[in-house]
Parts: sequence; structure tokens; C-alpha cells
Amino acid sequence: MTEASANLIDSLHETNYRLRFWLDRQGSSANGAAAQRAVSPEEMAMLLSELMQAGGCLRSLPEDRDAALEHELAEYRGQVKRLRELMPFIHAALLRERAHLEQERSRLASAAQWAERSRQTL
Repeated sequence: MTEASANLIDSLHETNYRLRFWLDRQGSSANGAAAQRAVSPEEMAMLLSELMQAGGCLRSLPEDRDAALEHELAEYRGQVKRLRELMPFIHAALLRERAHLEQERSRLASAAQWAERSRQTL
């Protein structure tokens, strides 16, 4: 095994670990049941970063792959499949959060208008 291949395996292994941890935190299961909590912008940025890093690894795959590399690739495919199953639930949670934020924005705008009118009458 070359050093480049070992680095590739290590990198994919670390990515798989972080993806698995994140997906487990989201409450996803093998059958696609998923998170009820909203995903933070920081979590989405981390997820995108992991996927982009893995994309770099996948672009540099050697033609001759050993068993360890094949194992990490299979593991990565499994994590991506879990993520794909989770995406509709993440999307729904983000839409709920957006609606909540719009409600709050509207409530704050109404309160600001009331405060402005109250100041004018004094």
C-alpha cells in the first residue's frame, strides 16, 4: 500500500466517522426515519465541507484498490444513502423553521409599529 493510498483510506475513514456521527445525531435510522429538530447553518456547512472533502478523495481514487479502500468506499456509499433518505426530513424541518422565523419577524414588526405609534401619542 502506498502512502497516498493510506492517506486516502484515512481521509475517507475520518469522513465516514464524522458523517455517521452527524447522521446518528439527526436520529436517522436504516429505514429512513429522521430528525425532528432543525439543522443549524453550522451543521449544514460542516456537512457540505465533509461531502466536498470526500469528493476530492473520490476524484483521486487509484485504479487498483485494496480491500481497506473498498471497505471505506462501501461505508461512504452507505452514509450517502442514509443522507439521501434523510434529506426530505431535513427539508421539511428547514421549511418549518423558516415559517417560524417569518412568524417571529411579523410579530416583531407589529410590535415595532405599536411602539412607534405609542411614542407618537405621548
